[in-house]
This record gives sequence, C-alpha cells and structure tokens, in this order.
Amino acid sequence: MITTYILYICLGAVAGVLAGLLGIGGGLVIVPMLNFAFEWQNFPVEHIQHVALGTSMATIIFTSISSMRAHHKRGAINYSAFWRLAPGIIVGTYLGSWVASLLSTLFLKVFFGLFLYYVATQMLLNIKPKGERELPGHAGTFVAGSGIGVFSALVGIGGGTLTVPFLSWCNQTMHTAIATAAAVGLPIALAGTAGYVVNGWSVAGIPGPHIGYVYLPALLGIIVTSTLTAPFGAKLAHSLPVTKLKKIFAILLFLVGTRMLWNALA
Repeated sequence: MITTYILYICLGAVAGVLAGLLGIGGGLVIVPMLNFAFEWQNFPVEHIQHVALGTSMATIIFTSISSMRAHHKRGAINYSAFWRLAPGIIVGTYLGSWVASLLSTLFLKVFFGLFLYYVATQMLLNIKPKGERELPGHAGTFVAGSGIGVFSALVGIGGGTLTVPFLSWCNQTMHTAIATAAAVGLPIALAGTAGYVVNGWSVAGIPGPHIGYVYLPALLGIIVTSTLTAPFGAKLAHSLPVTKLKKIFAILLFLVGTRMLWNALA
C-alpha cells in the first residue's frame, strides 16, 4: 500500500509539470497510470476505468487552479474566450460524465487508447490548425465548449488537447492558447467531478474510501505534489522548446495507448 501511495505522489508531480507546460491538465498521464495502479490493487474490472476517469477529473480541479494562477500572473489568459467557453464546457462535461457512466470499462479503455493515438499523432507531426478566423459568438463558443466538455469527460482530461487547437484556429497565440486552456480546465474539472460523483454515488462494489467514482487515496496523493509542480511547468512553458518536448511526449503516449488497448482487448 505504501508503494501505491508513493506512485500516486510521483504521478502527481509529473502531472502538475505537464499541466503547466503543455496545458493538458495532466489527465493524459493520470488516467492510464491510475488504470495500471488499480489493476495492481485488484480493483473490480468493471469499475477501473470509471474510477480512473472520475479521480482524474477531481485531481484536475487542484492542478488547474495552480496552473491558472501561474499563467494569470504572466497575463497570458484570454478571459474573454474563457467566459465565452465556460457555459458550454460545464454543460458538455456533465453530460459526458453521465454518458461515461452508461458505458462499459472495455469501451472506455479502447476509446481512451485511440484518443491517445490521436493526440500523439497530432503532437508528433506538430499539426496545428491555421488561424483562419476570430472567436465565434456566444452560440458558437457554447457549441465548441460543449464538444470539448463531452470528450474531456469521456477521457478524463482537462481539455487542453482540444482547447489549444481550437483557440489556435481562432488566431490566439500558442502561449495564450495554452494559458487559456489551463484556465478552461477548471470548469471542466468541476463539472466532470460533479458528474462522476453523482453518477457513481449509488454504484456498488467501488473500493473505498471513495465518493462516487472518485477514489480518495489516489486523489490526495496526486494533488499533494501536482499543485506544487504546476507553477514550475507554467514557467518552463515560457522558456523551453515546447514543440520538441511534445514530440518526446507523443512517443510516450503511443506506448501507453498501445498498452491500454492490449490490456483491454487481450
């Protein structure tokens, strides 16, 4: 058990750096690592992915606050875009968590593994949408926010992998897009956590202590270090070659995605 807690603490440290550095909220790392940890702890197979997603969402609340504060100090967040996206984000994320509660662990694992392939390919090839338009009006941003929210809930992430490309397409600079995505991670995490708590509240067989689909030991172990390392990641984002780092991270995502698909389909 002590080894498991150490794993959660180390995972939190890595997730915090990635949240600030790449604007991804850490979920792309947290979800697969929680999968492996829960399998190691012999969690019921039918609950593993749901608990991983719910716990990931809960950790992102704390990571995103820390990362958001760091980017705010640098004046990099586009708050106009943030407030336009927030309503759709909240609705879409809560809806996505409800949909996830109806799906099997097998489906969610395969969906997550394929999503990792998508993100890794995007990073490895440095695919960036060209800035072709300005931010849409309230209706357009509500639809965009809802879509980002639904997918974020289904894969347990803070939405950066979707928000950053969207904002880049809307002529935001990369630093502004990353900083705003970090801020958007907060309403995603709040709505997603609420959804996973509510939809997992009466589910039997979830190992405790837990609140709905949120496993408290993992939550506490991860947030202890992630909130400390997120500001460090945000600082690095303004000084390191993020594009090169993303390519290295992409290779890791391919390996993790392959492992998850193998475990799910074997």
